Amino acid sequence: MTPALLRRLPTEGIADKGLSGLLAGERLVPVVHQTTYEALRNVSPLLASRSGLSTVEQSMADVAVKLADLVAL
Repeated sequence: MTPALLRRLPTEGIADKGLSGLLAGERLVPVVHQTTYEALRNVSPLLASRSGLSTVEQSMADVAVKLADLVAL
């Protein structure tokens, strides 16, 4: 999730049904980059309710390693 995506979401939206399906399938890991989960929550509470990663809290390299570990599972 980037600031550019957060600006587009209110006008283009995310279909809640499709998003719910992704969240239920355990296949979606939100990664916020150059923004915050609070900003994401303001645009999409459903998406922000998911545990994810933040490049503010961790380096991009650390985020990549964690995502690779999740994919390997």
